[in-house]
Amino acid sequence: MSNPHQNPIGELKALLLSGDPRFWDLLDRATRAARDFEEVFLLSALRKKAQARKLSPPKPAKEKIRLAILGGYSLYPLHELIEHLCEMENLPVELWQGDYDNYISEIMDENSGLYEFAPQVIFLLPAERRCMYTGKLTDARGAQQAEARGVVDGLLDLARRVNEKTGAEVITTNFMLPARHDLGAYRSRTLGSDWSFRKWVNLELGLAAPAYLHICDWEFLAHRLGGLAGRDERAWFESKQPCSSALLVELAREAAQLIASLKRAPKKVLVLDLDNTLWGGVVADDGLEGIELGDTSPRGEAFKAFQKYIVSLKQRGVLLAVCSKNDFAKAAEPFERHPDMVLRMEDIVCFKANWEPKSENIRAMAPELNLGLDSFVFVDDNPAEIEIVRQFAPEVTTILLGPDPADYVAQLADCRLFEPKSITGEDAQRTSQYRSDAQRKALEATVTDMVSYLESLQMEAVISEFTPVDVPRLSQLINKSNQFNLTTRRRSEAEVIAVMNDPNFAGYSVRLKDRFGDHGLIGIVIGEKCGETMQVDTWLMSCRVLKRQVEEETLNELVRLTQARGGRRVKGIYLPTAKNEMVRDFYSRMGFTLIAESETKREFELRLESFQPVPTKIKIIRRAYEPS
Repeated sequence: MSNPHQNPIGELKALLLSGDPRFWDLLDRATRAARDFEEVFLLSALRKKAQARKLSPPKPAKEKIRLAILGGYSLYPLHELIEHLCEMENLPVELWQGDYDNYISEIMDENSGLYEFAPQVIFLLPAERRCMYTGKLTDARGAQQAEARGVVDGLLDLARRVNEKTGAEVITTNFMLPARHDLGAYRSRTLGSDWSFRKWVNLELGLAAPAYLHICDWEFLAHRLGGLAGRDERAWFESKQPCSSALLVELAREAAQLIASLKRAPKKVLVLDLDNTLWGGVVADDGLEGIELGDTSPRGEAFKAFQKYIVSLKQRGVLLAVCSKNDFAKAAEPFERHPDMVLRMEDIVCFKANWEPKSENIRAMAPELNLGLDSFVFVDDNPAEIEIVRQFAPEVTTILLGPDPADYVAQLADCRLFEPKSITGEDAQRTSQYRSDAQRKALEATVTDMVSYLESLQMEAVISEFTPVDVPRLSQLINKSNQFNLTTRRRSEAEVIAVMNDPNFAGYSVRLKDRFGDHGLIGIVIGEKCGETMQVDTWLMSCRVLKRQVEEETLNELVRLTQARGGRRVKGIYLPTAKNEMVRDFYSRMGFTLIAESETKREFELRLESFQPVPTKIKIIRRAYEPS
């Protein structure tokens, strides 16, 4: 099959005419590689023809997301590009388009077509010409700042209104910066220049955005492409296009990426090769002194910079692992003894250096970390090793590093696999949490019975109603937990806030710590009160704390909250997925009775008149949320 970086259109047409399902794989690869507007547009047309011919894609189609696009520009053909890119992410959309430059009225008018459509996601492109200082360049800085703040407040108010009326996630662009020499160096000495005014507005908008508002960073996209390359004044005057066709493709890609990220968690584990990946050379042959690493050569400096970037990923919560065909002692030596080594053994949660196939080593890591293989990303400079992992551990995402270590940081930064929607304090502690798990397992091996082991942990749990400060972490855990997750319902930050504010719902989290360290937030339950029944909408937990009586204390709390609200029974639902088989019989183990069963659902009930709280070895602290 041809390389999608070459022209794939002819081959796609041939596959389409023959009804060959390989069409979809090539279409996906061609779409990811394409940067030319005409090519993306043609790929979109081929996709529509394939769908009309009922050529089934390899993944079953999901329920369409209702997406509204509105703004101060012509929205055609931008909406076509977004639709295609979302389809290729297996996130089909049903589109509603606003009228040209009518977005303020469409949001303010409760009877507009926008609200009749009831969007789940709104993509807003506010008009650039409404982000200009209207006074004089010589005005006082305070007046200029006040007007900039007014622009920000206006956008935040529009987002708030539409979110309150629809519950939709809102994505808004910020503003491109001018790319002409107007005002010269003076542009940076006054907030009255378009350059400084828009920079100020963009910064304030991003810093003030609430959880339901997501910034599509048009300023960054235009900078990345080139300010002049991002503009097309003739296209504006002729058809009110917002930017050049090249930037329009990047804008559509970013919109699709943001839509996909709303309920899709980033990858969790970065698995690293060693020789010619973290340093130059082969440590077993060249010795500790012979590898290239450090500031004494350009290549050595590039490898060191790559390690510094990897450490920054760890600080965001990405777990780091090593998988190398090597003698363990030789592989570990640079981590322990090389003076220019940035990464150290304490940064690595799983270190496998042996002569087994790398695919098998990575497969062995998954149960050790209680994570699915689709959470892993493997990077290596050797195409043969990459191919082995692709074939024998296909769930793992692979990155083949190029020949020049100077490009390694760029390859990892641009893969977009580790982009956080938010960063919490617990993310930076994730590696230490996994290392503490190893200490707990060592203790477990020395005690003679489980009761003694649990007592020796000196566990303390904080059970808390949902609070605003926890919303980013709650959404993060809801969207990435797969194994111990009874319904696998995903929720954005805005949807978590909606649960908090709905009196029919009860939501609480569980935090756990013991004498080895703090696990952080490890459990979430959401219940919906329906008459005398509390129906469990969401029950998920970190697999790292299973069999430590957290499940029992979580049920104790669920029963307590149900009784406090006048409930007499708890109804639990298990919705099977490819990854949550481990909790298929969880409710039965917890004393629930199976009342209905089908291929797609199991329903359970617990009557509370005879329920007795389960005693545990965990000290419980309860915290109620008290709105200010």
